[in-house]
Amino acid sequence: MPRRKPRPTQPARSSRDPRPLGDVFGRTEPGPDGDDYIVRTIPGTRATKTYRCPGCDHEIPPGTPHLVAWRAHNGEEDRRHWHTGCWKGRHTRRITRRWS
Repeated sequence: MPRRKPRPTQPARSSRDPRPLGDVFGRTEPGPDGDDYIVRTIPGTRATKTYRCPGCDHEIPPGTPHLVAWRAHNGEEDRRHWHTGCWKGRHTRRITRRWS
């Protein structure tokens, strides 16, 4: 007779619990212009609007996981939504849109 899986010790997350927001506090990385940037990942479940990626100038449709980056010093007003691959390749190509 096959063994049964042990029962979980913690209950499953209820539907009232909020979903995680990704990197709530973000992380610091060097940006395309050499400045430090705060980078926060956005899971697909939290991506509800269409954005335009400054790396490729293509749209990021709702439901697509991506990331948001802004300058570490006084740059939160100038946040930009990037495709994850475009952010990773930011040092190998030019930015198609201006940051300011």
